[in-house]
Amino acid sequence: MQNSYFCQNSEIKFMNRICVFCGSSMGFRESYKIMAENLAQHFLKENITLVYGGANVGLMKILADTILKNNGEVIGIMPKNLVEKEVAHNNLTELIVVNSMQERKLLMAEMSDAFIAMPGGFGTFDELAEMLTFNQLRIHDKPVGLLDVENYFLNLLLFFDHAVNEGFVREEHRDNIIVENSVASLLKKLKSYSPVKMDKWIKDIKKESYLH
Repeated sequence: MQNSYFCQNSEIKFMNRICVFCGSSMGFRESYKIMAENLAQHFLKENITLVYGGANVGLMKILADTILKNNGEVIGIMPKNLVEKEVAHNNLTELIVVNSMQERKLLMAEMSDAFIAMPGGFGTFDELAEMLTFNQLRIHDKPVGLLDVENYFLNLLLFFDHAVNEGFVREEHRDNIIVENSVASLLKKLKSYSPVKMDKWIKDIKKESYLH
C-alpha cells in the first residue's frame, strides 16, 4: 500500500471523514447506545462521512444505521473472513472488502482525517493503539480522540499514566490523546489539533539509552 495516508498539515481545519472504533457488542448500559446515536447526529449536522469497521452488529450498527437513515454517508472496511461470517452491513454507502485486519487498519488510516474511539473490546483497543503509534512515529499527523462514555476509558488512561511514570511512554504522547465525554467538545478539539514534534523525543530516548 502506498503511503498516501501521510499527513503533512500541522492543523486539520476540515474533517470530511472520521473513523470511529467501537464495540461489535452493545454493552450493558443504555448510555452507550445513546452516545453512538448522538455522535451520528453530529456527523450528520457537520456533513462528516463515517468510516468504520463495516459491521452490522453492536454499537457499530447503531452508529451506521443512524447516519444511513438520515441520508448520511458511511464507508465500511472489513476483512473478507468477517464478511464470510455474515456480520457485514449490506446497506452502506460503500463497503470495502480487504484481505486482513492489518490492511483494514492501514486503509482506515489512509481514508480518514481523524479517529474517535468509543467503548469497545479488544478490536477497538488494537485499532486505537495502532493510530496512537502512528501519531507517535509521525506516520500520520491525524488526531485521535476518546469519547469517554461513563468513564469507560478511565482505567486505560490510568494505565497510560502509569506507563509515563515508569518511563515507557513519553508524557507528550500521553497528553496527545484527546479525551472528552461530550461529542461537541471532542470534535472541536480534533479540529484544532497540532501534532507532537518528533525530533525532541527521539533525541531524548537516544540520550537515555547511551547513558546506561
